[in-house]
Amino acid sequence: MTCDIDQVREAFPGRRIHYYDTLASTMLAAAELDTNSVVVAGHQTAGQGRHGHVWHSEAGKGLYVSVVLPPAPVLTLALGLATVEAIAEVCGLACDLRWPNDLMIGGRKVAGILVQLIDGRAIAGIGINVNHTAFPPELAHEATSLRLASGAGVECTGLLIGLLRAIDSFVREDKETILRLFTRGSSYAAGRRVTVALPGGDIEGTTAGLDADGFLIVRKDDGTEALILAGGVRAAGS
Repeated sequence: MTCDIDQVREAFPGRRIHYYDTLASTMLAAAELDTNSVVVAGHQTAGQGRHGHVWHSEAGKGLYVSVVLPPAPVLTLALGLATVEAIAEVCGLACDLRWPNDLMIGGRKVAGILVQLIDGRAIAGIGINVNHTAFPPELAHEATSLRLASGAGVECTGLLIGLLRAIDSFVREDKETILRLFTRGSSYAAGRRVTVALPGGDIEGTTAGLDADGFLIVRKDDGTEALILAGGVRAAGS
């Protein structure tokens, strides 16, 4: 699976879009570029995930892209909504949003988002499992792809164009709109029994919405509330 980058560039004449067959990480490459630049790779040898994890980036199977954006409140949530919209429009698949940065289909992760602030710019990495037919044993129980979910191959060029258009749309929305849309589009935002992995140990409780800054509120069994600023959230028992 390769993208027709010339077609993508024609769709976005004002953007600098860089394509590499193989790259260590689109995030690292994008960190050297100006705002509105885009880096796409057919294969990453050291794709970055949250908390230092590696993003599985099988050659020719996924969409691995980083976009340089102006910093904005709740940007990770906005990018999640953009990715959901692009997948729905191009593939006809509905994704759930697992706070703050994962897209899920059938309880399995199909895409992830990572945002880093560097020198006044937001480096936004998005990885989508597109045409994978299998995953390494350590991921097989928790990952899926658009192909596995839909039963059909997905054309990369249209997905990338749809993603960039959706990003441009959602990053213009105000914070309150993003919070409302994310809460509506996520089964994890409220009323979901979850376990949260934190540095001091796991906590378990029921999600109780997002606060005004987009952080997750978890109501623990003793009735107290924990504000989750960062941490791995998963459905309880999974």
